[in-house]
Amino acid sequence: MQVMEMDTASDASTGVREEIAAGWRAVLPACVAVIPLGLALGVLVVHSGLAWWWAPVLGAIVFAGTMEFLLVGLLAAAAPLAQIAVSTLLVNFRHVFYAISFPLHRVHGAGWKAYSTFALTDEAYALTVKPESAEWSRARIVSIQAFFHLAWVVCVAVGAGVGSLIPPEVVGLEFAVTALFVVLGLEAYKVRRSLPIPALAVGCAILAALVSGENMLLIAMGMFAAALVGSYVFAAWRSRSV
Repeated sequence: MQVMEMDTASDASTGVREEIAAGWRAVLPACVAVIPLGLALGVLVVHSGLAWWWAPVLGAIVFAGTMEFLLVGLLAAAAPLAQIAVSTLLVNFRHVFYAISFPLHRVHGAGWKAYSTFALTDEAYALTVKPESAEWSRARIVSIQAFFHLAWVVCVAVGAGVGSLIPPEVVGLEFAVTALFVVLGLEAYKVRRSLPIPALAVGCAILAALVSGENMLLIAMGMFAAALVGSYVFAAWRSRSV
């Protein structure tokens, strides 16, 4: 009986290791792609006059990509807490929609579920939005998020460490986030194969830029979310009417 129990425990341990390895293989391209962005954030922290240790703190605790770049400026300007809170809500409100299709039901345990909710980034969502992810294990899902979290903290810490060595003439690092989202968008299209959705997103972006260039991102995300919700409601109403 003990031998059978030991074999079962060994098989379970091997299965967990395989799932963690699968998570690492899935997230590795995103970890590599985010290196320039993390380095850029670390450099920005140092060049904004903040202490270098703010970079890994922001990477570990905030862990919100775009919001971290905005937060550096807000912290450097000693912005009020209320302004920081409102900015965070507006920028990260899209995560509410991520939770609808993210396979959180596969992450069992209150602690693991809490961490998975905290670490729900754009990259993690893009990698787990595939239909087959509904059957993925907790180990694979959490490992994807944890490896990306670790890679991000390391990158911003390294960026802060070498920030003083990068001359101000070097420009274009901020484009890394745009390039990353383009790649993630292409990968998402390969899964869904729905041309109207990316066309709608591009249309919302162009219209928002014409309305207000400074607030283009918030306007575009609001329009896109409203259009998706409206199309879903219309499709549901149409199916009931038939």
